[in-house]
Amino acid sequence: MNRMETSLGSPFASAVVGGVAALALAIGVVASGLVDIDNTDDGTTTVAAARTVTDSQPASGSSRTVGQVYEEDGQGVAFIESTIDQPAEATPFGPPGSGGTATGSGFLIDDAGHLLTNAHVVDGASTVSVTFGDGETLDATVLGADDSTDIAVLEVDPSAVSATPLELGDSSAVEVGDPAVAIGNPYGLDRTVTSGIISALQRQISAPNGFTISNVLQTDAAINPGNSGGPLIDFQGRVIGVNSQIATGGSSTGSVGIGFAVPIETARNAAEQIIDGGSVEHAYLGIAGADLDEELAATLGLDVTEGALIQDVTPDGPAEDAGLRAGDETASVDGGPVRAGGDVITAIDGEPIASMDDVIAAIDSHRPGEEVTIDVIRDGEPEQLTVRLGDRPSSALS
Repeated sequence: MNRMETSLGSPFASAVVGGVAALALAIGVVASGLVDIDNTDDGTTTVAAARTVTDSQPASGSSRTVGQVYEEDGQGVAFIESTIDQPAEATPFGPPGSGGTATGSGFLIDDAGHLLTNAHVVDGASTVSVTFGDGETLDATVLGADDSTDIAVLEVDPSAVSATPLELGDSSAVEVGDPAVAIGNPYGLDRTVTSGIISALQRQISAPNGFTISNVLQTDAAINPGNSGGPLIDFQGRVIGVNSQIATGGSSTGSVGIGFAVPIETARNAAEQIIDGGSVEHAYLGIAGADLDEELAATLGLDVTEGALIQDVTPDGPAEDAGLRAGDETASVDGGPVRAGGDVITAIDGEPIASMDDVIAAIDSHRPGEEVTIDVIRDGEPEQLTVRLGDRPSSALS
């Protein structure tokens, strides 16, 4: 379970934007996108702000009790143990390790013996074993892992599995306040169940390679080290997320009631690509940008009051090749630097853009090699450019 206690990168390094959450400018990256996580002096963690969802349908209906959800889904949740022979490299989440054993959680998703877990649970593993609720331990193969979504797919002999696969739900239908159940193996305590609610939607957390995972679910169901890769489940017994990270305060390493789960829509898409071909493709634009609002527009003297103000363009990236421009002047806004004079993205493929979140979502909906039309305001005049999207680099810092 990642604690998210280290801020990522240097300002604008290879399309990584330095922390400016305190400016309320929501600086982000599209590679397909990165929003940094900042740490305060007291050791607490600040995560990019959530946005209220009003159009989704609540995950309600024929609700079960926590005990019923556990009874139905618990057998399909696995304890995962990975043997690490070589020292792990340093990651955005901490210093290099010295090998040994990593543990986490996962869950069965089909009758072919496929399990979902977090990529960081099996990172660098030479051997992996999974133990289901019936106590049977099986050898597992890592079919593939995607650091951009922190999702990995394992495979075991399906004929040796007696557990029933968990049903995958619809994370886009979840609403704040919906009940949630987490099943996993915190601190090695196998088949532990906790419950709570969905505390917020559309959070953003950092992936192991430094890019951003968007539309993340926040929950107060207790999740701790060892819960990584386990399911977050609604009260119909359907998986709505993959528990991945926690925020901690001070010297604490445990739950403070702020946990984050990769939405199952994101995990499902990654898993399908891994099962089909072993890897996951992510479209790449190659810009850093800031949310433009009326206050920022007034400060910078811009006529347009909504969009994404380009702060940086990655050299030799798709955006630069298409002619998108960042500003060459620096202004101070609320005590922080903002690059002025760059293009303001107002639409992608004809859909209005109000923020960097919208840019990230638009790019994430495409595959590498596809073309998008981007409407910008440049020097007060509208322009339209066509961008052929590239392949996302393996790391936001590369």
